[in-house]
Amino acid sequence: MSTEKEKMLRGELYHAFIPDLIAARFRCKQACNRFNSIVQDTTPLPPPHEDSAEDEALLEDEPWIEGPIKIDYGFNVKLGANIYINAIALSPIPACLFSATHPLDPAVRNGTKGPEAGKEIHISEDCWLRGNGVVLSGVNIGKGATIGAGSVVTKGVPAFHVAVGNPARVIRKIETSMTE
Repeated sequence: MSTEKEKMLRGELYHAFIPDLIAARFRCKQACNRFNSIVQDTTPLPPPHEDSAEDEALLEDEPWIEGPIKIDYGFNVKLGANIYINAIALSPIPACLFSATHPLDPAVRNGTKGPEAGKEIHISEDCWLRGNGVVLSGVNIGKGATIGAGSVVTKGVPAFHVAVGNPARVIRKIETSMTE
């Protein structure tokens, strides 16, 4: 018999309000809170290397994340090399990724007693999601795609295309020297 976490990781219906998953959400929330606190931390960094290129090389391919962030579990969050998750100065207007789904039938959904599910979201390299965009579960966004501000992405966007609107629709191909 599968555990609720195993069902969740396979994208099947699972019950989220069980002790193990409640604890997992709490641990992830604590980690996000620590990260969000560190973002504003004024503690001095270690002294730089004599050669500034050493400092730059140390982190050049690491993900860069501007807080604050909020994640439920973090089990399946994977970030590629050299990714930048941006915050907007003065007024953070995030792009939201919603991988969770719930049954449409309210009798099955049944508040915290019913099951939920999740589907992966794949965002390829060199994509740009403008502020207040929403990406729903099961969506793949191809390499180099741009999602317009306030757009709701309900289905896949091909590589090197611009999608805008609610629901988002592809409006044009991006001319580029990059290849898929």
